[in-house]
Order: sequence, then structure tokens, then C-alpha cells
Amino acid sequence: MIRVVLPAHLRTLAHVDGEVTLELAAPPTLRSVLDELEARYPMLRGTIRDHDTLERRAFLRFFACAEDLSHEPPDTLLPPEVAAGAEPFLIIGAIAGG
Repeated sequence: MIRVVLPAHLRTLAHVDGEVTLELAAPPTLRSVLDELEARYPMLRGTIRDHDTLERRAFLRFFACAEDLSHEPPDTLLPPEVAAGAEPFLIIGAIAGG
């Protein structure tokens, strides 16, 4: 079981409160988490990744175990603590401004 924490605007869009839990085949990767998240919550398609390229949206970041995974390849394995459900996979809205 993978625990996923979404930013507030995506929780609202997906009609969920708190963390989302996903069942994934081992070994879980960035791609498998995002694929399952979009399959389970179709209203999130296109909000986390581009519809065509499946690239991460510019103002979202991915973190696991205090490590920024935002620029890692999609088939990057998640840390064992995240795969075991001990630590969450975080999708965080980036803050921009000036």
C-alpha cells in the first residue's frame, strides 16, 4: 500500500480528505503511482502530468523520504519506506512569485 498526500486543490478536485492509499504491484515506481492515481481518480488526469507527454506539470513537485524526486525518470523506484507504507509519497504544489 502506498500513501499519497495531494495538495489541497487536487484533494478538492478528487473529492478526498487526507491521504489517498493505492495498492500497487511491486516494485512501485513514480510512473506506477501516477498511473494508478489517475486511473482511480480520472478527474486528476492532466493536472499532475501533461495529457500527451506525461511530463510532470511545472508547478508540482514529488517528494519521498525528504528527497525531491521531481526530476527523476518515471521508472525510478520509490524508497522502501514509501513502498512499505511507512512514509507517504508527497505531491506538493510549488510556490512561485517575485
